[in-house]
Amino acid sequence: MTSIESEKLPVLLSIRGEQYFDDIEPDATELMTDGTLELTGDGLVLTYRETELTGMEGTTTAFQVQGHRVILTRTGKVNSRMVFEEGRQHTSLYETPFGELTVDIRTSTLRHNLTERGGLMEIRYSIAVEHTVTGRNCFKIRVRRKH
Repeated sequence: MTSIESEKLPVLLSIRGEQYFDDIEPDATELMTDGTLELTGDGLVLTYRETELTGMEGTTTAFQVQGHRVILTRTGKVNSRMVFEEGRQHTSLYETPFGELTVDIRTSTLRHNLTERGGLMEIRYSIAVEHTVTGRNCFKIRVRRKH
């Protein structure tokens, strides 16, 4: 393991989240925030703290990128885990103040060109809560190294 693989590199993240519902204009959230990029043996991890803007202040979000699979983990005020793999569905539990819900994630698009220098990642997926489709979502994340 080289020293850069365990180093958390400072990055600037530009995150656009879009939610699409039938016959309604997309609901979009944009967040510019500081984060870290850490190289791992099988990919990389992007980590940042959520803010008031996202409604999840007090939560840390991590995107673990492993080739054609991305695992999003949130810990803190909001706790959840979502697995994105193009053409596949993954089911996980989502912790809410009212109890746990099952969430099915079906990923239609997962692309990225992320390296230790930064890059772009796009994830398009549909989400079903308790097996009822609630909408389509998209993450577009631009990562820039800070020097």
